[in-house]
Amino acid sequence: MIITTTPTIEGRQIESYIGLSSANVVVGTNVFSDFFASITDVLGGRSSSYQNKLDKTYKTAIEEIELKASRMGADAVVGLKIDFNEISSKDKAMFMVSAVGTAVKLR
Repeated sequence: MIITTTPTIEGRQIESYIGLSSANVVVGTNVFSDFFASITDVLGGRSSSYQNKLDKTYKTAIEEIELKASRMGADAVVGLKIDFNEISSKDKAMFMVSAVGTAVKLR
């Protein structure tokens, strides 16, 4: 399945717009990730523990978009938009990835 952020697919014609395909994925961080991220925050550099969680969450959101679009009978998803957010309270932190695109049928 083709999934793209663009509104069209070069060389292909959209036959019909089926509907929105969306996904919201929320994952929690853990004590060890938070600890190592706090060290990285003080010393500078990249936090590989958080980055790995974000990468995995992003991949899961794309997989859900594809699955939902496929169930709708789509050949592709166009106009994909992805937002990353952090949900925090007292000592808890979670990452959320929200993704939405338009499921389409191609000619």
